[in-house]
Amino acid sequence: MARYPYLIVGGGMTADAAVRGIRELDANAPIGLVGAETDPPYARPPLSKALWKGQSFESVWRKTADVGVDLHLGRRVTTLDLPGKRVVDDRGAEYTFDKLLLATGGTPRRLPFGGEHVTYFRTLDDYRQLRALADHGKSFAVIGGGFIGSEIAAALAIQGCKVTMLFPDDGIGARVFPEDLARFLIGYYGEKGVDVQPGQRVSGIAESGSRVVVETKSGLSVTVDGVVAGIGISPNTDLASAAGLVVDDGVVVDERLRTNHPDVFAAGDVARFFAPALGARIRVEHEDNALTMGRAAGRSMAGDPTPYAHLPFFYSDLFELGYEAVGELDPRGESVADWKEPFREGVVYYLSGGRVRGVLLWNTWGQVDPARALIAEPGPFRANDLVGRLS
Repeated sequence: MARYPYLIVGGGMTADAAVRGIRELDANAPIGLVGAETDPPYARPPLSKALWKGQSFESVWRKTADVGVDLHLGRRVTTLDLPGKRVVDDRGAEYTFDKLLLATGGTPRRLPFGGEHVTYFRTLDDYRQLRALADHGKSFAVIGGGFIGSEIAAALAIQGCKVTMLFPDDGIGARVFPEDLARFLIGYYGEKGVDVQPGQRVSGIAESGSRVVVETKSGLSVTVDGVVAGIGISPNTDLASAAGLVVDDGVVVDERLRTNHPDVFAAGDVARFFAPALGARIRVEHEDNALTMGRAAGRSMAGDPTPYAHLPFFYSDLFELGYEAVGELDPRGESVADWKEPFREGVVYYLSGGRVRGVLLWNTWGQVDPARALIAEPGPFRANDLVGRLS
């Protein structure tokens, strides 16, 4: 049995950031990390962005071991015993702890069909397998028009692959972008050689010789070499729930990132936390939250009393277009678009009750902190108040 003053369950960016946060306050205490993947912690965003544009593969490594941590990789924790302050992994190894961090992330949602013919793009192994196919100029069906689907479709097209996008919404990114912008992206992707098929619900995936046939409810049939699905993730809360921790679409934490057990913390994709700027609990599945929250959780475990009040941002690259976004982006409510060049450069503000709840910075850079400050303001705001506010 291994004993650790600090034990981290999870092997991603949040876990790496937590190790570094602990080390800022406690340079020498043993830290243990138990991760399900066989790879040590790595940066996830390059898997769907920079690695497809020539960035070195070696650049993804976080080099977590260099700051002093015992890595127990290729192991999945199956039991969390809170009274005994003990966890057990799938090989039967036991670890005891004084402070524990749950950085268990999320698992991609899966289709009820397709089996091994579908790649649910999330891990470094997924990248390796997909890149090997893409380098041979294969054809792909990308299921999903959201964050991952739009990035992977662009990445594959950049490699010269034939790409068909299939999704049920009316536009790309329709669940976060205003309707006119989401529809513009259909034509934009088409100009880049992507066959975009909105309003399509995939109903079946079947093998056809060495290829795969994807069928939709409307009768469309696409034959491809590979299928990638990006249809969201579900937070990995089973371990926490079984141990009696409070779970509500994520592990619920307080301002110190503690669960309802004072020595158990949670951070990253799996954590549901209170965002003061929004006055609401949220769960965020992006890099900025993983790194900032992970570091804050590590520091909190090591005794830092500072409340976590950070409002995370997220970003993406869509061929030559790119964006950064802060807060809640709900296109079903009121929005104000301030375009310098329609759909090419500008800012979109999302409002509710006269307050700015979210900001989309479309090909507009260096404005994340001002956007955060704007969201924190009580308002009320009218459309004319926001035109030219951020640029």
